[in-house]
Amino acid sequence: MNVVQSFWRSGLVLMASGAFLITSCRKADDIAPAAPAVISTTAVTGPVTDKEVNNWILENMKFWYYWNDKIPAAPDMSQKPDMFFDSILNKFDATTNPTGDRFSWIQASADELKASLSGEETTTGMEFKLFLREANSSDIIAKVLYVQPNSPASKAGVKRGDIISAVNGTKLTTANYTDLVFGEGNTKTYGFATIENNKIVDTNVSKSITAVVYQANPVYLDSVYTIQGKKIGYLVYNQFVPGPNNSNSAAYDQQLRTVFGKFKAQGISELVLDLRYNPGGYVSSSTVLASLIGRGVNSSKLFYKKEYNKTLTPEYQAYDKTNRTDSFNGFFSNEANNVGGNLQRLFVLTTSGSASASELLINGLRPYMEVVTLGTTSYGKNVGSITITDDKGRIKWGMQPIVSKTFNTLNQSDYSTGFVPKVEVKEFTNVVWKPLGDISDALLNEAVFQITGGRTARVAARTGVETPSVGSTIERKAGGSNMFFADKLLALP
Repeated sequence: MNVVQSFWRSGLVLMASGAFLITSCRKADDIAPAAPAVISTTAVTGPVTDKEVNNWILENMKFWYYWNDKIPAAPDMSQKPDMFFDSILNKFDATTNPTGDRFSWIQASADELKASLSGEETTTGMEFKLFLREANSSDIIAKVLYVQPNSPASKAGVKRGDIISAVNGTKLTTANYTDLVFGEGNTKTYGFATIENNKIVDTNVSKSITAVVYQANPVYLDSVYTIQGKKIGYLVYNQFVPGPNNSNSAAYDQQLRTVFGKFKAQGISELVLDLRYNPGGYVSSSTVLASLIGRGVNSSKLFYKKEYNKTLTPEYQAYDKTNRTDSFNGFFSNEANNVGGNLQRLFVLTTSGSASASELLINGLRPYMEVVTLGTTSYGKNVGSITITDDKGRIKWGMQPIVSKTFNTLNQSDYSTGFVPKVEVKEFTNVVWKPLGDISDALLNEAVFQITGGRTARVAARTGVETPSVGSTIERKAGGSNMFFADKLLALP
């Protein structure tokens, strides 16, 4: 079979309007141009069988997958497609394969995959993190990280820091929380707890909330603070998405430009970028944001470089030579509202939920300016993926395999275990969390303290109890750090 055909004839990889994702879709005006070739598919009639899907998976993975040399020679084709996909991955193991794959995933509905990558999903609008209620307990609580504006959760009065201890009248435990929290049914009744004397105490408060199809705007909050004579810009940005799903506009990227126009007009000299809950997204949006921030950057300066497998590399080289394109290097853009010339440095707030395109931005800016991370260690994702769907529409599955590794202009890609913060600041389980944007919020407060240097900037001693986390909705988002095969706890519904 001729496995290489013209990309423009076949169009196997998803096309739209924006850029290459780190956990991403291929887009028509990609910073790395359209792929030079795709896998041919043979016309088949009748019901789609698992074997047909598995053949489609295998042929594409042999061509695109970053670790295609690690695919088993004779995989078991009789498995269900999701299990087959899992079986051919170069799986991560902290001891035996620390540079292996933690990120590739497959989804039964390609349409749902594409929508979620653009921030559209069926959701209540509240993102939360799950913890053991106490260190040695089997009880689980979910603590709300943030709530999307005008979402069902927002309309029900849920806010950041709220604690959920029961769903549909049943107390959450390690044995049942996956089914209760992530199981079927769009309407759930959530039972809430509160914090009294540093203890989590159940209440009689419950709220029935119905999930709806919701388009999230990633530009969540922006502010300018004047503290001790310093103008400090602050941006909460929760996913790298250029525009709404099924839209050819880059409305969210344009909103970033507007925000930085305000920052520039108000003369900020410090910037705090809050990526603590940002699991990644489109490289094009990471490029826009980095270009608005970086010192002395423009379209001639390198933001990142990509490395592909030995199959794909010569294909891209030939494509680039013919089309005078560059599939290996991504450059900054020229942005009129760039504030880099006025910044002393950049502060980035991170947690284990900060992954992928968030880390690409940190790594890509470091050669050009001081980037200080505060919070907890980021996830550690220095690789990128593409969305692959069946161009004929016969196979409904969509897959998101890792296809590249990224480096900055200094050839640095040493963050597979995450960026360790300059100052560790934790969001403790048994402490009342302040709203995002409140300067007494633990992470933002530390940034303000680092900027002003005044002890009065730090509002209180940061002590509390840190109980083990068992997952979060951030990790389950498309582009999240552990999508499909991490373990049972994070399996997609």
